[in-house]
Amino acid sequence: MKKCFSSIKDSSMNSKPWIFRTYAGHSSASASNKLFRDNLSKGQTGLSVAFDLPTQTGYDSDHQLARGEVGKVGVPINHLGDMRMLFKDIPLDKMNTSMTINATAPWLLALYVALAEEQDLKVNTLQGTVQNDIIKEYLSRGTYIFPPEDSLNLIADVTEYCYRNIPKWNPINICSYHLQEAGATIEEEVAFAISTATAVLDKIRRRVSTKEFPFVVGRVSFFVNAGIKFISEICKMRAFVELWNEICLTKYGVKEEKLRRFRYGVQVNSLGLTEQQPENNVYRILLELLAVTLSKNARARAIQLPAWNEAMGLPRPWDQQWSLRMQQVLAYETDLLEYEDIFDQNPIIEKKVKRILKEVNLKVEKIDKMGGTVAALDYMKRALVSSNAKRLSKIESGETIVVGVNKFTTSEESGLSSGDGDSVQVVDKKIEKIQISSLTDWRSKRNNNLVEKAKDNLKDAARKKINIMTASIEAAKAGVTTGEWADTMREVFGEFRAPTGVTISKSSDSESLPTLQKKVKEVSKKLKRNIKLLIGKPGLDGHSNGAEQIAMRAKEAGFDVVYQGIRLTPNQIVNSALEESVHIIGLSILSGSHLEILEDLTNLLKTKNMTKIPVIVGGIIPEKDFEIIRKMGVKKVYTPKDYDLNTIISDMSDFVEQSAA
Repeated sequence: MKKCFSSIKDSSMNSKPWIFRTYAGHSSASASNKLFRDNLSKGQTGLSVAFDLPTQTGYDSDHQLARGEVGKVGVPINHLGDMRMLFKDIPLDKMNTSMTINATAPWLLALYVALAEEQDLKVNTLQGTVQNDIIKEYLSRGTYIFPPEDSLNLIADVTEYCYRNIPKWNPINICSYHLQEAGATIEEEVAFAISTATAVLDKIRRRVSTKEFPFVVGRVSFFVNAGIKFISEICKMRAFVELWNEICLTKYGVKEEKLRRFRYGVQVNSLGLTEQQPENNVYRILLELLAVTLSKNARARAIQLPAWNEAMGLPRPWDQQWSLRMQQVLAYETDLLEYEDIFDQNPIIEKKVKRILKEVNLKVEKIDKMGGTVAALDYMKRALVSSNAKRLSKIESGETIVVGVNKFTTSEESGLSSGDGDSVQVVDKKIEKIQISSLTDWRSKRNNNLVEKAKDNLKDAARKKINIMTASIEAAKAGVTTGEWADTMREVFGEFRAPTGVTISKSSDSESLPTLQKKVKEVSKKLKRNIKLLIGKPGLDGHSNGAEQIAMRAKEAGFDVVYQGIRLTPNQIVNSALEESVHIIGLSILSGSHLEILEDLTNLLKTKNMTKIPVIVGGIIPEKDFEIIRKMGVKKVYTPKDYDLNTIISDMSDFVEQSAA
């Protein structure tokens, strides 16, 4: 493979630092605006916007599925008015804005452009990124809406529009970050991301001229993950750089070197952050930061770091500041930026890079033979679930050491997380009511004739496969809401349910599994059929990794498992439990909406006289909520510190046996 490191070196000794970002947004547009301005005043040099789950999945704040989710994991943006407030007093033409948005990326970009035009700014000067990578949503995060082919067409719409109208904007940010969060190995992360990039480019290639296409390739960016094995991660990034250079040169004929550069931003690994001894997360984040900065020729263009307490809940402004300061100390106090790449011609690094590239190419070839990423979705999903199962099994057995979790678990009381329990930021429960009231007011004041006309134009563009961006921008100006935009698209494209990746293939080598299987068999014998478990993912949280691992281990132990994937209402879960005659319900909720969802679900169980069915819940749930949840009738609460899957399955058997007695 052609080497490209020497060709992209910066000849100056002192490099410019990367863009400093923190991933931010919560509660409301006004609260997020204050957070943005505060962070910028502390030396942050770019914005990375987190949107709440209703915004990401195309629902307005007053939709049934949005209950309990509004403002929880990001900012709710229902319409142009919310966008105005979000960027109040922040000059869009001087800002580099990254928006972590995928299924509704065309819409959020349309709102951003509409706001810029409203402020009489030159749209072609805007700089930033929309993530706009739907493939990884089918595989890991779950904020997809439409079927894959239609989604790829929307990605192509955004890319074509940006090339012609916002040339400094990155129209797609191929996101391997969430693949690693879903359990991907280094080789899977690189291979699946590269396959996604080529799938998108192959579609866009048909929309632009041969002369224009290299410039479109040059705007593709990536968003990657960096885990704790930081030598391996350095090699991964160097492999990414080499492979992308080779693909651009040989597959796409891009001759200009700067258009072949692997441009990427990064958030370091959140999967490895622990609720136990959370102060250790600071060291983990720092080591992972080094993985994407030490190798100059494979250095990130922009970095956002998680906060030390993200495994416990929403970070406070001070926690985000601490992560920002970590970047600033590395960039400004050390001599990192004074040297060329210290890994060039290092035989150990080069050997590791070659091995990664060999494995990646084999996986890419397999995906190509299957017909590309859309055709290979089920294969890729199963691979991620399997790899994650192996990762967890190694932690359970102690083969992989996690300090404070399965080794060195004794601890002094932490000065960071002890005390009154305010070590994370809590979203005010009134926020949802305020947001819905604001949405109602917005609808009452707009011109409904213009709204209906704009929606008709949207539908017409979607049906005729005309680029959706122009119609979306006009809809934004007319006052159309996020939910209305997405519902219009749903009418044309329909909705999609991605593969779960859950199989009965062996995932665990745990020595205690035979003992667990024996216990499950004994309880099943008393029931005169196998224990039947319903795993539910209520609300809009699409992070299904935990649910998938519980499903696999339960199957291995001898359970019958009903798992229908993500984004279910409490009513759908209860009806499914009734229709399937299940013995136990297990819920996975990570977005912070647990109290509202559990209240609705347990009330439904009471209404239908189903309270004998035990309910358990797992997720990022603060301990102060445990007693409230138990009073609702929930048997047990599991958090990330409960990593032993066999113990959880054993508990389930006990609860079923007790309820049947």
